Amino acid sequence: MSERAVREPAGPGAESVAESVALYDPADAAGRVVGAAPRERVRALNLPHAATGVLLRDGHGAVFVHRRTAGKDVNPGAHDCLAGGVVGAGERPRDAAERELAEELGVRGAVLRPVLRRWYRDEVTHYLAFVYEAWWDGTPLVLQESEVAQGWWEPARRLRERLADPAWPFVPDSRALLAAWVGWEHDAGRA
Repeated sequence: MSERAVREPAGPGAESVAESVALYDPADAAGRVVGAAPRERVRALNLPHAATGVLLRDGHGAVFVHRRTAGKDVNPGAHDCLAGGVVGAGERPRDAAERELAEELGVRGAVLRPVLRRWYRDEVTHYLAFVYEAWWDGTPLVLQESEVAQGWWEPARRLRERLADPAWPFVPDSRALLAAWVGWEHDAGRA
């Protein structure tokens, strides 16, 4: 863990009760909500939902990369570079992205730039991804203990090289989303 990140202790109520997740129409690339279901049901039946991901940059060409905790319900212990999660029932994707960035990394008030929207599906998840990028302002990151085991800043070009190695344990959906985001590794700072 870098000196720019600290760990957040888990407190009472850290686990949510029967979180309701918005269900989306997989035939609609724009993202039409068609219902809601408990998170456990969405996971068990691999129902089509929406999720967000935020690529956090430090302004010098580095991306915040983290290793997921062993207790995560999907891809436990794998590496990732997107802070994010499911869009709740009644929640807008941008609001969900802001919430997840604050919960997982302690970043609040960052300007989110939308960069990609596309469906992703594999044997464990099926969702419409709303991907954003944001820039770190230099304040210490506060890592959510239940989600993030470890984190560090990785030069974007180095991360691209590591992603080329299929043996590196990296979440498959973020790997696929970065492959669809042309030029993500070339952005060395804010426009």
